[in-house]
Amino acid sequence: MEAIISACREGSLEAETAIVISDNPDAPGLRKAKLRGVKVLAFPYGKGIPREDNEAPILEALRAERIEWVVLAGFMKILTAGFVQAFPNKIVNIHPSLLPAFPGAHAIKDVLEAEADLTGVTVHIVDEFIDHGPIIAQEEVPILAGDTEDTLAARIHAVEHILYPRTLQQLFHEDI
Repeated sequence: MEAIISACREGSLEAETAIVISDNPDAPGLRKAKLRGVKVLAFPYGKGIPREDNEAPILEALRAERIEWVVLAGFMKILTAGFVQAFPNKIVNIHPSLLPAFPGAHAIKDVLEAEADLTGVTVHIVDEFIDHGPIIAQEEVPILAGDTEDTLAARIHAVEHILYPRTLQQLFHEDI
């Protein structure tokens, strides 16, 4: 999220970060976005409440802001089909593996446990399925001897911070 806001401010991503939304009111990203002058909102998901009901205020806020694209960065909730259909082919996600390999919330741990030689980063359009949808961009990240989740995650994040804004610029302006 910080890399995207920075890219927008620097002009390498011709877009505006209109709002940052989290389900966690204490998310560091909300504080960081607010310090950069970006509107922030938090909508905690209630336990035992249907996902559609938890998503309703998020959808309302996005519509009120006239959001064209929803860019996910660390939003670790599964979106309902209704949410995805509200922004057809306009929700983008980044994932820390070379999808379709290693989908899910623990991709870095999973790739290390599989003793793979290579992983990477995937930017994709969100559909109704988990870590699925058309792949827009991928970049490989080698797994080094002695890598831990932390060391591999750091290299993956470094790639994400370059790949995501660059891919969004192409997606928003060059129709990739």
